[in-house]
Amino acid sequence: MNAFVAILRRDLRLALRQGADSVMVVAFFIVTTTLFPFGVGPEANILARIASGVIWVAALLAAMLSLERVFQTDYEDGTLELLTLSPVPLELLVLGKVCAHWLTTGLPLIIAAPVMAVMLNMDQDGFGTLMIAMLIGTPALSLIGAIGAALILGARRGGVLVSLLVLPLYIPVLIFGAGAVEAALLGISAQAQLQIMGAILLLSLAAAPFATAHAIRQAVE
Repeated sequence: MNAFVAILRRDLRLALRQGADSVMVVAFFIVTTTLFPFGVGPEANILARIASGVIWVAALLAAMLSLERVFQTDYEDGTLELLTLSPVPLELLVLGKVCAHWLTTGLPLIIAAPVMAVMLNMDQDGFGTLMIAMLIGTPALSLIGAIGAALILGARRGGVLVSLLVLPLYIPVLIFGAGAVEAALLGISAQAQLQIMGAILLLSLAAAPFATAHAIRQAVE
């Protein structure tokens, strides 16, 4: 656990020192969400109807912006190779880096989501479910995205590749995340959708660190 906390603190310090990634993610999320009213018109009922889907699509795309750099910098300066040779399980170190990624990207998106929901005229009945769904879904996005980020290490145009790799895997989170909010807005229980999202998160938490660690070992060999 000391190694986990150490890698988490290190990545958080680096992210806060640079700062651009988190700001870029939130800015992209806000700008993308803001563009939809210009495209579909300012009609309040239409915006309220599409609000949950718009927020989830924008959050999904924003979360992918910083995926390429999760391991890339450490790969280029040799830190990743040292981590693979350390006595600490690589899977635990990967989990620390994923947690740092979520804290600097997923958490700001969760904070910004209610503001965007208000802008899109979402009914207040969906706010609580939106926050819960994003709290469950965004860590899964970081875990799944880490697999793609590890697979593209050393590849040219990695940003395009990681998008192609992880977008199909993000679709279930998008479907059930938006579906949970829609159910809440219709007065239907969103428990089923949230439970499925929880299962996706647990499956990602169990499998993603091992798949990511294996891809990293292949990349540094």
